[in-house]
Amino acid sequence: MSKERTRRRQYSVEERARAVNRAREVGVGQAARELKMPVSSLGNWLHRKHKPPGADGTLDLSSGSGAGLGDDEVTAPGTKKAKRVARRYTPSEKATILEYSALHGPAATKRKYGVSRYSIRDWRRRVEAAAAGRGESPTSGPDPADIEARRDKEILDEWRRHPGLGPSQIKNQLRRKGIKTSVNTVRRVMEEAGYRPPKVRRHEHDKRFESVRPNHMWHADFLHRHINKCSTFTLIFIDDFSRFVVGHGVDDAERADLVLDTFEQAVARHGRPEMVMTDKGSAFWSWRGISRFTALLTEMGVDHIEAEHKEWNGKIEVFNANLSKELFDKHRFYDLAEMRRRLKTHLHWYDHRRTHHALGGLLVPADRFYGRVEEVLALIEAGAGAELSADTLDLRRRPLDLFKVVSIDGQPEIWLMGQRILPLPG
Repeated sequence: MSKERTRRRQYSVEERARAVNRAREVGVGQAARELKMPVSSLGNWLHRKHKPPGADGTLDLSSGSGAGLGDDEVTAPGTKKAKRVARRYTPSEKATILEYSALHGPAATKRKYGVSRYSIRDWRRRVEAAAAGRGESPTSGPDPADIEARRDKEILDEWRRHPGLGPSQIKNQLRRKGIKTSVNTVRRVMEEAGYRPPKVRRHEHDKRFESVRPNHMWHADFLHRHINKCSTFTLIFIDDFSRFVVGHGVDDAERADLVLDTFEQAVARHGRPEMVMTDKGSAFWSWRGISRFTALLTEMGVDHIEAEHKEWNGKIEVFNANLSKELFDKHRFYDLAEMRRRLKTHLHWYDHRRTHHALGGLLVPADRFYGRVEEVLALIEAGAGAELSADTLDLRRRPLDLFKVVSIDGQPEIWLMGQRILPLPG
């Protein structure tokens, strides 16, 4: 005679709901003992995903697939429950949760902090392993003093590399690299290291213009400095839209030959501008007749604009002031050759690495000049600012005249990669 098969007990919807509510209060094991039902069944009811409620608005618990059962977990008919997103806990939060779990148990900890018993068990195991010398503890993070020391070192290193920059500029340089800090913090660290803010007289003005595209307008001016006993004149051409230095040259006087050569090389490398703005210097302007520079611009179809007021050419004036502050006032040059080398290196850094307040604080002139604004801002926002450098600037799609033959004053010349190779025999 075969043994009679044990019949499984069937629980009503109300019994399951009461059991799940009790399990939420005292835990699955305690509730199962009180109600005299299997722990596995009660656990399945509690932890499985529930089905959508029926037409009468009640949960369907008869199939054993219901687990939410709380009023806060009932969703409207025909809708999907939002996917739960895992939360990240700080080391101090993990330590607090483990202390609470040791006193009140995992069930009470889950109700208060929403942390599963599996996470609590994993954290406790990693803490015990760290106490035995195996790995790092999840409840201990880096020392705040070490974080501040690393931040201060980044600030001072950037300032020592470029001593002419102020606190707000240092802050922008670090932000472009992915390091976030405030201007007040940068100023405090720099002042503790010996920085003294300069006294600047600022004049408020509301008349401001800016070009709408690269090569729309160029500004040109000379900067006069003495290198030991040698008088030098540095010629700078910058793009109004991007503040990009398109050309520069150095001579011992303001000569028209330097202006013509520098402008032609800039055009050969970056294209022809629509207009050029200069002051009434003798190298740019002629009081009698037409100057050589104006004649060259007329031949190329470029408008020559005379700056009647100093504010009109304000962008190049500000650039020259910053060039003096950041380069000539911070470095001692022993001869003119060293000055030329340092000037070229500084201008390359200015174009590709130095952030500019007029460009929003995070962009450099090359970002605007080459049309990389959206790409660069996206990289900075994504935390990949440390990867930005002059080497990552993709210029492969920028059209360049690799080889051409031009005629200047009836004399043919050969140009390769923006550089004049040799004049052809007449």
